[in-house]
Amino acid sequence: MKRFARIKLFDTLSKKMVAGFIVLITIGSILLSLPWATQSGHTTSFINLLFTATSATCITGLTVVSTADHWTAFGQLVILGLSEVGALGYMTFAVLLFNIMRRQIGLSTQLMVKASLNLENLSDTKSVMRYVVGLSLLFQVGGMGLLAVDFIPRYGWGRGLYVSLYHAVMSFCNAGFDVFGDSLLGFRGDNYVLIVTMILIVAGGLGFLVWRDLLLYHERKRLTLNSKLTLLTTLSLFVIGFLLLLVTERDLKLLPTGTPWFTRTINTLFLSVTPRTAGLITMPTGQLQAGSLFVLMILMFIGGTPGSTAGGIKTTTFGILMFQSIAQIRGRQDVEFSHRRFNQENISRALLLIFLASIVITIATLILTQTEKIPNGFGLEYVLFEVLSAFGTVGLSLGLTPHLTVIGKLVIMLLMFIGRVGIFTSLYALSKRQAKVNMIRYPAENILIG
Repeated sequence: MKRFARIKLFDTLSKKMVAGFIVLITIGSILLSLPWATQSGHTTSFINLLFTATSATCITGLTVVSTADHWTAFGQLVILGLSEVGALGYMTFAVLLFNIMRRQIGLSTQLMVKASLNLENLSDTKSVMRYVVGLSLLFQVGGMGLLAVDFIPRYGWGRGLYVSLYHAVMSFCNAGFDVFGDSLLGFRGDNYVLIVTMILIVAGGLGFLVWRDLLLYHERKRLTLNSKLTLLTTLSLFVIGFLLLLVTERDLKLLPTGTPWFTRTINTLFLSVTPRTAGLITMPTGQLQAGSLFVLMILMFIGGTPGSTAGGIKTTTFGILMFQSIAQIRGRQDVEFSHRRFNQENISRALLLIFLASIVITIATLILTQTEKIPNGFGLEYVLFEVLSAFGTVGLSLGLTPHLTVIGKLVIMLLMFIGRVGIFTSLYALSKRQAKVNMIRYPAENILIG
């Protein structure tokens, strides 16, 4: 009975979370439709307003119009606000408002926070919330200060501070919006900006629970299994992605002749970091080698850490299945890591998540191959790359997004929404299932596998 009560509670919370994101997207669309949100001479259709608001709220960064050229400072700040709320979760700001008003946080609010941040225990909500707000301010304000050192001499005080704030927030939130007009193509020779940006991207994608464990390590002298798995998987993906891209891109031949080796290394490292749902890029994605695109698609599919500003199936899901495969190959019954055994429910949930994500990506890709035009020189990767970018809330594109049909935009919006809210949350919110007790259990029988 407790399990059925838990399922019913999760269904209710899922519906509230989905409703909250829909409300945010609606508010964002209304604000972006105001006359002073767009540059003079530009008009924005309803579908483009909805697409932009969805992309910002789901911290993706895919755009059908140029953020730098189409929107005014007001419109850009609306996008910035939606990305901030979407990254940290609207419940974070609700709790912050309660604290400012010195009001007691109700049980239902705490349950929503617990669900939105993937917390294990309800007692963690208040302490984790302090870390969420504190770390977000620290990294974003600190990142703004570091970037201002480079941007103020370039653009002057007013423009320099604005660009520093915008880029710091978007990097930490792992949103791909920029006010430069060409992402970071103009900064591929500026190692300082790229290094600061990578630090912000990794900080946002690592997850607040992992950061709390790291900051409290001097007291506890240990890390949780979740943090250990996250750190190992994240580091492994960075290193493997970096090495593969060094090979596939031939040490980044796209860069101008004579580019120093250190700059080439930083750009390659940046290329392995940005698919982890950041969406910023230092070179034209469409000019990358086929092998590089394949590596980027794998990284986009995996994404970042649960409870972070990143999307994808998450590093922990990938890590659990890796250890599960190793255990099966070695003939071991238990899946072990760091002297601990993974719960079978976690393994089953990870397998289900992979299966559902594959189904969603397959259906979306099939639809877009029928509705969108693939230009000469490209194949299926032109569509699949966009689908994975939307599902992983990444924001990278081979050029399809600005040319999407209405149906294509609706499909990409749905992918971004599912990628941000989560497959399980989305399905629970849409389902009307009733908990049933199986009175009869049939005999088990083996089938052939492989």
